[in-house]
Amino acid sequence: MRKKILITGASTGLGRGMALEFAAAGRDLALCARRLELLEALKADIATRFPAVRVAVRALDVNDHEQVFEVFRGLDAELGGLDRVIVNAGIGKGVPVGSGQFRPNRATAETNFVAALVQCEAALELFRARQSGHLVTIASVAAIRGLPRSQTVYAATKAGLAALTEGIRADLWHTPIRVSAIYPGYIESDISAGARKRPFLVDTATGCRALVRAIESERPRSFVPPWPWTAIAFVMRRLPLGLLVRFL
Repeated sequence: MRKKILITGASTGLGRGMALEFAAAGRDLALCARRLELLEALKADIATRFPAVRVAVRALDVNDHEQVFEVFRGLDAELGGLDRVIVNAGIGKGVPVGSGQFRPNRATAETNFVAALVQCEAALELFRARQSGHLVTIASVAAIRGLPRSQTVYAATKAGLAALTEGIRADLWHTPIRVSAIYPGYIESDISAGARKRPFLVDTATGCRALVRAIESERPRSFVPPWPWTAIAFVMRRLPLGLLVRFL
């Protein structure tokens, strides 16, 4: 059982929801995000509801690459060795490519892919040293295909993250270190707030319970919730692009 779990982007949304689910299961937590005050409030909430759970928190901007290594090492030392790292921090900004608004797309690319790469590097520095651990990346069903309009760069970053995760798994194939990519469908979160109503949208609590079940299975790849997103991903891969665009 993975007892000591680090989650990035843990102050709100899916990160916060997963933290509460793991705390309910008695897991010790290392939580990091930019807004330390929200992490401290979450830590207090967990202490009230699950007093046996240890929680360590650190402020972290995942785009500060040196800080990522420092924070991961510090939390690893504080909890006495991390068993699992969940690369969850990400953003959903985006505009059509070529629309004259490069900055949101660059921010999405830097946070969702480059910063995720840094987090994987920092996690595997710890896991390779002890030949143990579970690396988890939170990709998206959007990673399955190239998508239009404001989703173009977001989908590309998640596809890149999924490919990165598979490459890492291949590199660690003959080691005890486990590597998983999770592909959430539509789950209520900060990223989805304000977006148009999506089909098959589930609330945060339901989605996070499904995320934790998928993570605990340690399968190489999981769509969350499994129904209907496993089936939808199968169809998305095979639809002609012109038809796919009509449904988006």
